[in-house]
Amino acid sequence: MNYCIGMASVRQIFIFLSFFSSFSFQGFSQHKYWVLFKDKETGLPAAVSEQCKENRKTLGIPASQYTDIPVCGRYISILKSYQISPVNESRWLNGISAYLLPEQLQVVRNLPFVSNVILIDSKLYPATINRSEVTDDIRVDFAMKQVGVEGFLQTGLNGNGVTIGVIDAGYYGVSESPALGHLLTGNRILGVRDYINPRKTNHFDERETGSDFHGTEVLTAITGKTHDNKIQFGLATQAKFYLARTDTGGREFRGEEDNWVAAMEWMDSLGVRLINTSLGYAKGFSNPREDYRPEQMNGNTSTIAKAARIATEEKGIILVVSAGNEGGDRDWRIISTPADVEGVIAVGATNENGLKMGYSSIGPDFLDYLKPNVSCYSLYGTSLAAPVITGFVACLLQANPKLTNKAAKNFIEKSASLYPFGNNYIGYGIPNAAKALDLMMSSDKEPLDNRNRVRTVSVPENERNIEINVTPGEVVSVFHKRTPTLVVSQDASKARQNTILLKRNAHIKHTTIVKKDEVIEIIWL
Repeated sequence: MNYCIGMASVRQIFIFLSFFSSFSFQGFSQHKYWVLFKDKETGLPAAVSEQCKENRKTLGIPASQYTDIPVCGRYISILKSYQISPVNESRWLNGISAYLLPEQLQVVRNLPFVSNVILIDSKLYPATINRSEVTDDIRVDFAMKQVGVEGFLQTGLNGNGVTIGVIDAGYYGVSESPALGHLLTGNRILGVRDYINPRKTNHFDERETGSDFHGTEVLTAITGKTHDNKIQFGLATQAKFYLARTDTGGREFRGEEDNWVAAMEWMDSLGVRLINTSLGYAKGFSNPREDYRPEQMNGNTSTIAKAARIATEEKGIILVVSAGNEGGDRDWRIISTPADVEGVIAVGATNENGLKMGYSSIGPDFLDYLKPNVSCYSLYGTSLAAPVITGFVACLLQANPKLTNKAAKNFIEKSASLYPFGNNYIGYGIPNAAKALDLMMSSDKEPLDNRNRVRTVSVPENERNIEINVTPGEVVSVFHKRTPTLVVSQDASKARQNTILLKRNAHIKHTTIVKKDEVIEIIWL
């Protein structure tokens, strides 16, 4: 068993401290770091609620886990003696975040109980939103129609009884929003934490940066509706919420991923099973040597990815993440972290024809799993695509409270428009509410809803073309791929005749054709 270091080692540290503290820190800049510890003081009670433990028992997950044990208080006391004040503590990662001067950094790295010290300075990318368009009921209505909202409406599913966590950049305007009034009158906001300004008490009416409304728009896309219920902006109109502000939005280069981890741990401790986050880390470290590289978006490298893995693999949390808006950045293009984690539901953005929006980030070619997982309509950022899927999941959880995160992800993917021919542009495509419910209720049986037929057609090497039957006037979407999942190009057009002609291309090995009621995979032999 692992324990905190003994008192003899502590005395040695304080002797070292006396020498160290004689130096002056003035004139040196501070950066924020993770200080990770080697072990914990086992035997301490798990820092989670009874609701959390009950949820885990229901899901067959151990009620108490090593990652629930608080970090060692003795280690924190030692660091405080160095005039190091923890910003956040992480049970999951077993460490703290703190601002360190250069001399402090050197000493902390040599402490016997410290396993690693990691720079946090980074660039955070909340998806850009055109606010004036967000509350356009036609656009939002189309997003919900695209995922088959009638499947939930007809069965009375609206997220009732489900608690959702939202981690974002601010909630300015919630109290004045006509689409969110029901949250306040119905006491549906159970708690708010501001990790940027912990002393803040008015979370909805004080605006500090231009991004403070970002979480408000995300919240609207999950649960928004008018007071007369005639216009619905989100699928989970009867859900309850915990909200966390972890990003200022006003600064580009100060890493705040430790706030995100702290918010995740807070929500998990309360028993929250479904969390939406429309934030992601990519390139942009202030120290270029610490910059993320595209190949590091592998689900294992970033600290925030490690925390997301704990959330999905150990805690049973359903984590819905925006894929990112770097699809048009030639130097990046791919998803940000934590969308790169295998167990999260990474959501891309499509247009009205089901094609990837130009800005929507694509999945890397080096992963052995598909990213993004699914996509849906959003003109102004994957930030507004992810909450549609979060509302979707909330309705599934209402229908089956025992639904695990792996099962939820599986049903959503299998209900989507491209399944099983997913690609790195839009994942498995656009989920469908009725089909997901049918899959969930049918379990291992063949689903009753067969609206999407699938078939594979192989084109012999000596044939240059192939004709596909279509219905004149229907819009047909096509994905041209160099492998079964990696897209080279995409297009959509309205069929003018009863067939479309596809020609062989030396660079294309697979082509996916999406019709109204059928998905066809062409394999060019």
